[in-house]
Amino acid sequence: MDVLELSAIDPEQRELVGGKAAGLAALIRLGERVPDGFCVTTEAHSRGEVSRAEVVAAYERLGAGPVAVRSSATAEDLPDASFAGQQDTFLAVEGADDVLTAIRACWDSLHTGRASAYREAAGIAHDTVRMAVVVQRMVEPEVAGVLFTANPLTGSRSKSVVDAAPGLGTAVVDGASAVDHYVLDGTAPDERGCLGPARLKELREIGERLQSRLGAPQDVEWAYDHDGTLWLLQSRPITTLFPAPPASERPGPRLYVEFGHVQGMLQPVTPVGMSTLKEMLAGMLASFGMAVDIVDIGGRLYGDLTDAMRDPVTRRRLVKLMAVDFGPRAQAVVEHLLNDSRFAPARGTRRRNTAALATAPKAVAGILGALARPAAARARVFGTIERLRQQPVMDPLTAAELLEQVEETERPDAGPDAITWPVVTGILVAAALPALLKDIASDDEIRTVLGGMPHNVTIEMDLALWQVARNAAPHRDLLLGTAPDELASAHLAGELPDIGLGDFLDTYGHRCAAEVDVGVPRWSEEPAPVFAALANYLRVTDPDQGPDRRFERAAARAEVMLAELVRRARRERPVRGRLAGFFLRRARELAGLREAGKFAGLYALRDRRRRLLLIGAELRAKGLLQRADDVRFLTLPELRAVVDGGDDPRRTVAERQYHYTRELRRRTVPVALLSDGTDVETLLPARTSDGRTLTGTGAASGRATGPARVVRDPADAYVEPGEILVAPTSDPGWTPLFLTAGGLVTETGAVMAHGPTVAREYGIPAVICVPGATERIRTGQMITVDGAAGTVTLDDPDPDAEPDAVSASSGFAGE
Repeated sequence: MDVLELSAIDPEQRELVGGKAAGLAALIRLGERVPDGFCVTTEAHSRGEVSRAEVVAAYERLGAGPVAVRSSATAEDLPDASFAGQQDTFLAVEGADDVLTAIRACWDSLHTGRASAYREAAGIAHDTVRMAVVVQRMVEPEVAGVLFTANPLTGSRSKSVVDAAPGLGTAVVDGASAVDHYVLDGTAPDERGCLGPARLKELREIGERLQSRLGAPQDVEWAYDHDGTLWLLQSRPITTLFPAPPASERPGPRLYVEFGHVQGMLQPVTPVGMSTLKEMLAGMLASFGMAVDIVDIGGRLYGDLTDAMRDPVTRRRLVKLMAVDFGPRAQAVVEHLLNDSRFAPARGTRRRNTAALATAPKAVAGILGALARPAAARARVFGTIERLRQQPVMDPLTAAELLEQVEETERPDAGPDAITWPVVTGILVAAALPALLKDIASDDEIRTVLGGMPHNVTIEMDLALWQVARNAAPHRDLLLGTAPDELASAHLAGELPDIGLGDFLDTYGHRCAAEVDVGVPRWSEEPAPVFAALANYLRVTDPDQGPDRRFERAAARAEVMLAELVRRARRERPVRGRLAGFFLRRARELAGLREAGKFAGLYALRDRRRRLLLIGAELRAKGLLQRADDVRFLTLPELRAVVDGGDDPRRTVAERQYHYTRELRRRTVPVALLSDGTDVETLLPARTSDGRTLTGTGAASGRATGPARVVRDPADAYVEPGEILVAPTSDPGWTPLFLTAGGLVTETGAVMAHGPTVAREYGIPAVICVPGATERIRTGQMITVDGAAGTVTLDDPDPDAEPDAVSASSGFAGE
């Protein structure tokens, strides 16, 4: 049949009736009041014709009066893509011929420019979508609108939001006129606008009921007719909400701070990588004397800092801790909530952590030793790294034996002492400089001293790749004229000329973007990003703009500034001047080691990943996985159950892969959440702006003007020499793009995090934590980055600018 009554539809028949009809059928089955209607199924759309007789008969059963004819595509009202307004709806249609015409118009709206663009942004293939059409008896509303059972702006699940207007709800959903706006938190609302307290109470209660019964916050269209009867016209998941924190058994509101941006990582973590990262972060915080629960929210790592906020002792140093390594966004959140009565200091909240006390003697010895003999400390660091690099590949073992090895390394150590304490020393001396040089040097001058820093493994990696690019000069046309993924396949097949890339990957092939996640392929497995970076380097034709010379210039400026600050400090206070000179020189000798700890730890993750892939290959051979790399979508306990002969994991893998792919498209990740899902940054006072100046935090000194290059995925991106790289974040996997960039702008980060550190060392200006930078700046638009002022100034938008991203694979759009 081409036509089904709404009351006869199974909500699981989405492929037959589309998202809107399936949602309405679910409401009917829950006993909610929905206008009568029918659905013209996707089978009719696939044939390109509809049975006139069936439609006319169904229309006459509705009374043959005015009806609403509404699109119901199979890719509509999805959990992660609402398609709100992307396909057409026709109201007050009357007469059989007009109904049939409206049905065909709904079909045609599947292929409008806006609908096609939305599908592309959502990663939905055009040829997989079919259109059904819903026809419903028209409700003549006295007042209509939209109810969100959670606040879509703040994310709070404890508040509902209602927008309403007299007459048809199109005034609300189309944004064509002013509406009455209500935020409902359970307290009695004021008497105002087109909705009284009784109706607002009824809407809130219905919203709570639907959210509970449908299992997720809902976006509900509704209408009150002139008899005062409430009709539900649609209910679908709110697609833009970030997932809420898991329920806590502990009383009161909780504060969760996101840790991924510390590593320059906003993409979700794979299930298999989650346990390792939880332990790593817990260990890192333990070194600061803090016991913190690490939780998974939306595939990202968040730390519960509530106890630290409420502890009378710890709360006093939280702001400084945030500033050192968690960034200005996290710092602003903590400062704001320290004045919130819900996080007032309370006795008995401290959770004792003896880890820091146990390591104190070792830490003191290691730090003093590195300060006294920095060259010897560096030699130990790089000697240990080389030994880790050369560890032999394991002999072939069974899946069960390999999994035992993986389980043994599930709780990694913080790192060998030979690496840990020199790295910590470098961080501490760099962090001490602002206080030591207060009233003597500006932040920008201190950042200049920290530029062109030697002994940084990430800088050495980028410069090594620059040397590969110079070796590749005779093959420039091949490398510039072939797509990076094709070059990667040819390299892995041994079909490319020898340009020294093999040696580079022997040393650095264990790296990649989001490299702290063991579930992510390394460059040695998928070297396409390396070829993309090589292409960038080959576009540098002015030797003076080569990254090696830029690094040398940054180092020279640092040495000149160091000498000037020492003279200035000694002139002001001789004793303090000598101390400042000592710390400045030790910063130059040791702060570059900052990247060494993570770099060394990646070798352990490399070996762990190798074992997991071998396990995956064995399970694939048994028909339990489609690909060896599907092991990344299983936790270690789940993998143990499968290896020991448990359930078939393929359904679990498919569901996790769907959610992981969905989260990859998310463009923004809250830096901090309250336990009800509130994005804390939405509670902060709004920054003032003149419309052309974006404000962030200066992280690398200097000023540069150039065309913007907005990049959300470094895998196949390119940056022309002199362009300003604008990105959501950055980690060491992004830094090869810095070598051709004239400046850096990011939406997240910390001054001492990986991206800004490398930017300083290349001598390019950087401004971090610029809200909405990748949305407000377009590729090709001229911008000025001022690292001292922490600002990005926009020229007038370029009407001929390219789309605002090299890759749209990492964000929700059009919702």
